[in-house]
Amino acid sequence: MDPRARRKLGKSGVDVTIIGFGGGPLGELNAKIDHDVAVGTVEAAYDGGMTLFDTSPFYGHGKSEHVVGSVLNRKPRGSFVLSTKVGRYLVPPIEKPLDRTPYVGGLDFNHVFDYTREGTLRSIDQSMARLGISSIDCLTIHDVDVWTHGTREIYEEKFKETMDGAYRVLDDLRSQGVVRAIGVGINEVDICMEFAAAGDFDFFLLAGRYTLLEQGALSDFLPLCEEREIGIMLGGPYNSGILATGAVEGARYNYAPAPADIREKVQRIEAVCARHDVPLAAAALQFPLGHPSVASMIPGAVSRDQVERNMKLMAHKIPQDLWAELKQERLILCESPTPD
Repeated sequence: MDPRARRKLGKSGVDVTIIGFGGGPLGELNAKIDHDVAVGTVEAAYDGGMTLFDTSPFYGHGKSEHVVGSVLNRKPRGSFVLSTKVGRYLVPPIEKPLDRTPYVGGLDFNHVFDYTREGTLRSIDQSMARLGISSIDCLTIHDVDVWTHGTREIYEEKFKETMDGAYRVLDDLRSQGVVRAIGVGINEVDICMEFAAAGDFDFFLLAGRYTLLEQGALSDFLPLCEEREIGIMLGGPYNSGILATGAVEGARYNYAPAPADIREKVQRIEAVCARHDVPLAAAALQFPLGHPSVASMIPGAVSRDQVERNMKLMAHKIPQDLWAELKQERLILCESPTPD
């Protein structure tokens, strides 16, 4: 697949490359990153032809936005699509001790969950200041789910706060033409369905739930997206690691060590890929793009080499026989649409 090919992001009309840049790892989730290396990583993505850049206040408590902005605010504004998130704002560690969890690095700020109107506007203003860019193309409501907030009861409180506050702000900004597309970023398909029923969203940033390893979104959610022209930015295409590394010792799945059954399934997928001379990571990166609602894959990267590798993986030619064998072996759902 041509990594510079473009698709529309749902009904928004926003054009994005089929591979974009995921800014999560620049928040220094697992290891600290030299600033010049981080900047070079974003430069490599831009120079390589990626047009979609996704970041968030949460990633490194401002670090990711700071790095992404330091590159993009020197580029022609019409040459990229900028996506960031609301739902948290940042405060200095005055009233509470500094807590960057789950990041090992990042900037010296604590985050505060706030999906109200006031909190959302504060988050947007802070993001623009960190980015050094006065316009944002795509705004995503971030992490309104049970996994993040711990219980269904707390999630339901946050959901109501979001629809009464953040959603109305984003909907108003879209109607005024201040932002071009609004969405929700979560990794739970059932919560996506609840948001789709409650509001008019242009896209969802779905992390890890429609991949070469699992296709739980295929039964209800993706058909709904196709029917309503809701686009998908797909984060976590490697299921947080194992589809990039393979089933090696210490491979990670959903941000934790991969359990035995997941490792066994990945080993079987790897064996099929090997028979067709296709890297596992290439199949993982390209597979979701078979669905018409998936507009862009946004894997993260922390070096120029990783950006270039992702571009090469997207360009790797994959024979139809590989997808057919994966279906025959029941390693992907038989009804999964696959890339041409």
